[in-house]
Amino acid sequence: MVETDLSSFSNEAYFPGPFVKRVIWYVVSLLIFRPAFPWPSKIKVLILRSFGAEVGTRVVIKPSLALKYPWFLSVGDNVWIGEQVWIDNLVKVTLGNNSCISQGAMLLTGNHNYAKSTFDLMAKPIYVGNGVWLGAKSVVCPGVRCESHAVLTVGSVATSDLEPFSIYSGIPAIKTKNREIFEG
Repeated sequence: MVETDLSSFSNEAYFPGPFVKRVIWYVVSLLIFRPAFPWPSKIKVLILRSFGAEVGTRVVIKPSLALKYPWFLSVGDNVWIGEQVWIDNLVKVTLGNNSCISQGAMLLTGNHNYAKSTFDLMAKPIYVGNGVWLGAKSVVCPGVRCESHAVLTVGSVATSDLEPFSIYSGIPAIKTKNREIFEG
């Protein structure tokens, strides 16, 4: 039986951007995005755009956002990103119009191949469609597509795609019912 040998792990094939750009983002992130201080969303949006993020209009970004690389982020219009959200975007993360990412949610694009002795890095994009609601402390795993108006309830873990207008709960999340939306 072969054992894991982390001494042979290599990340050379993965290049998230120039070192200087990553360092500057890290400092800006520590000063503006990670603190609990409520910097205005408009300032955060301007900063994200200056680092290459695609960000729509009327976006709300609450304090304590952990974002790996803004240049791999696309945010639609009227998006809400709650406190202590972690977007670990080693590759592209897309947040559709009118989506809501509640406090403490985690969007994780990376994982490791535990079947290989070298424990290779694997990264897959995440897509969050229009009108999707990711509940507090929920987790979206690499490669998952949350289709239009899907809901991932509090504390649930999406390991596979979420169908449109469906509500998912549990670990791993399973469809529990259809989402019906009524005019307010």
